[in-house]
Amino acid sequence: MKHALESFLPLSPAELHILLALAPQDLHGYGIMLEVTRQSQGQYKLGPGTLYDNLKKLMNHRLVEESGRAGNASAEDRDSRRRYYRLTSVGRQVLAAEVCRLEQVLREAKTHLRALKPRRA
Repeated sequence: MKHALESFLPLSPAELHILLALAPQDLHGYGIMLEVTRQSQGQYKLGPGTLYDNLKKLMNHRLVEESGRAGNASAEDRDSRRRYYRLTSVGRQVLAAEVCRLEQVLREAKTHLRALKPRRA
């Protein structure tokens, strides 16, 4: 199964941010865009085209699915026209595998950066 998960890696930045946004709760498209902006502290913003193209791809790979419900959305967010999305169990596993991969990349980068520190003469 691990090999199958690795076939999805590395995730694109958009895929990673969408999966991270959906990790705690089901969200509709606009909610995903807001959550991505919030989690990245405004550093990464998804436009509708990027969001829905990537959602379609993630759904085709069965990492995300429509939830058909608003979850714990407020009354004003409950709109029958909105489609809500959630991570599948495979989506959660792929997200966890990507986080592990990125942690390894960061460890390697820190090792190289320590080696690059200026030496005193």
